[in-house]
Amino acid sequence: MKKWMFGLVAGAMLVTAGCGSSGGNKGGGTAEGGTTPQIGVAIYKFDDTFMTGVRNAMTAAAEGKAKLDVVDSQNAQPTQNEKVDLFISKKYSAMAINPVDRTAAGVIIDKAKAANIPVVFLNREPVAEDMNKWDKVYYVGAKAEESGTISGQLIVDYWNAHPEADKNGDGVLQYVMLKGEPGHQDAELRTKFSVQAIEDAGIKVEALAVDTAMWDRVKGQEKMQAFLASHGDKIEAVLANNDDMALGAVEALKAAGYFQGDKYVPVVGVDATAPAVQALQDGTMLGTVLNDAKNQGAATVALSTVLANGETPTKENTGYDITDGKYVWIAYKKITKDNVADAQ
Repeated sequence: MKKWMFGLVAGAMLVTAGCGSSGGNKGGGTAEGGTTPQIGVAIYKFDDTFMTGVRNAMTAAAEGKAKLDVVDSQNAQPTQNEKVDLFISKKYSAMAINPVDRTAAGVIIDKAKAANIPVVFLNREPVAEDMNKWDKVYYVGAKAEESGTISGQLIVDYWNAHPEADKNGDGVLQYVMLKGEPGHQDAELRTKFSVQAIEDAGIKVEALAVDTAMWDRVKGQEKMQAFLASHGDKIEAVLANNDDMALGAVEALKAAGYFQGDKYVPVVGVDATAPAVQALQDGTMLGTVLNDAKNQGAATVALSTVLANGETPTKENTGYDITDGKYVWIAYKKITKDNVADAQ
């Protein structure tokens, strides 16, 4: 009897130990192997409003499909490189990287290729030369030129509908521009194509001031204060490469007495973040451009999971169209007070 009980206890201990070793595996198991794929996710910085939305969308999309290890690169490329090294040491099945510096993607790809760990970049597009280094490199994002064009169209719509927008009656739109990070493709393309859209509509423009506010709300407020000090009521429109900077500009304008009575200047941003949507409803922002955080996050997880399971991403197994075998483009959408529900 004692021998029988001893055998039963020993057998139970063996089964328990087996389960424990399986659950404790930090490596890159796949669904085929009976374990959940583990994906390392490095975001350029956690306190970016838009990327917070993307992170939340990724977490929701991964539920029941993959285990995400999401880390903050603290807006420092060396820190992000260390995070990538950590993912590789843990033998994760795939990586999703929102690069601090898009030109540093090549180094990350070389590391991923050497470890045979597929990588999906998101929101900051690596240069084409780096994207072509390996067949297990993908990108999820939106075309920045499209958001720039829509930003410009928002100003065109207002200018054409409101003759009083031409404050000095010279037929020229005097504007100020708040740019994102210097050299960032979104900042450069949004700046270029927003102005081009206005000019393409037959409106003459004059740039009173153009400066970078690094995607940041506080910096946007400071730059707008400086613009107002130099140009005051000569400013007929404010274009910002993202909502955070636009909201900073709104705060500076409020302090200068705007949005009271007839004192108004149209302010346009990009991203359709929750604070920006509120500003649209309040009447302090004219418009924004929906940068679809939900679908950027979901598409990134879809591609990463398929790659982690050893498969090649397709429309059928990800739910997203893949352009040139490497790119998933998420469309932008014009958002004003009239269709604000589309962004909520």
